[in-house]
Amino acid sequence: MTAKKRHLRYRIGFLLLVIFLCILFIINIIVGSVKIPITHILQILLQQSAGTNAEAIVWEIRLPRVLAVFFLGGALSVAGFLLQTFFGNPIAGPYVLGISSGAKLTVALTMVFLLSRGVRISSFGMILAAFAGSMLAMGFVLTVSTKVSNMSMLVICGVMIGYVCSAITEFVITFADDSNIINLHSWSQGSFSGMSWDKVKVMHFWVVLTMLLCFLLSKPISAYQMGESYAQSMGVHIKLLRVVLILLSSLLSACVTAFAGPISFVGIAVPHLMKCLFGTAKPIVMIPACFLGGAVFCLFCDVLARWMFAPTEISISSVTAVIGAPIVIYMMIHRRKAAGGMNT
Repeated sequence: MTAKKRHLRYRIGFLLLVIFLCILFIINIIVGSVKIPITHILQILLQQSAGTNAEAIVWEIRLPRVLAVFFLGGALSVAGFLLQTFFGNPIAGPYVLGISSGAKLTVALTMVFLLSRGVRISSFGMILAAFAGSMLAMGFVLTVSTKVSNMSMLVICGVMIGYVCSAITEFVITFADDSNIINLHSWSQGSFSGMSWDKVKVMHFWVVLTMLLCFLLSKPISAYQMGESYAQSMGVHIKLLRVVLILLSSLLSACVTAFAGPISFVGIAVPHLMKCLFGTAKPIVMIPACFLGGAVFCLFCDVLARWMFAPTEISISSVTAVIGAPIVIYMMIHRRKAAGGMNT
């Protein structure tokens, strides 16, 4: 493929993502238990009067939620791409490796401890607790990775970590007495409900900051994809880059888990879809593509989670699993067939 055709493919890919993003953004604001005409929604967004109740619903409930899905969906997808780059494995992701579950456990324990004593935890405190859990889970995964040569065993160990952390979290939440703690059950299953402007401001700061750092590291990451020897010949500090990749992926995973709980398969499925759409694995293209793709994927799943069994809302993780799992299965089968074709 010539450079001209390749750049045209990039432009078309990003244009499609932006179009889908805008469409889903509008649909997410429209869909809800209270029906608000689209003309009223447009008036509200343009800061014109459209009724007190409608204004409150749009500005205080739906719009913060849509923005939260945008930032957190994009962050989770980029975290998956970074982990896949680090381990050199297309099925590595925050959820599969147990990183999201580790973050969920520490957030739940912190909230149980503080809320039982009448102390409310701030958004920054939740991110800090989630980051600590992410790093603990990542530390265990890295320790295991030095003991096993087969990446399949690493994934199995990550899944086991996830099961153990989820079981402990459910145990803690089930026997909690405080009503605020009991409400953590929906969060522990994965949910974008209950978002506020204060939470959006905090996640916006950390996600944007982390994304800028990821984008600035595009060239070193690209060299790392070509192999350690090549990266070293290009002047890349391998150990430092590995540490940075771990920190950035853990921070992004922590932000998502702190506000929305564990969300499955987004970090695996979306990077694969973006590679198919753009026909490249270059970080300078994949990082923004994964962010937009993750936002589109989660906005679509969030609409389904609220609309399919309305007025009952199902967990976002259930929807992402139903849509993302077949993509991952197809990816694994296709990869095995490709490997078999190369060996024959």
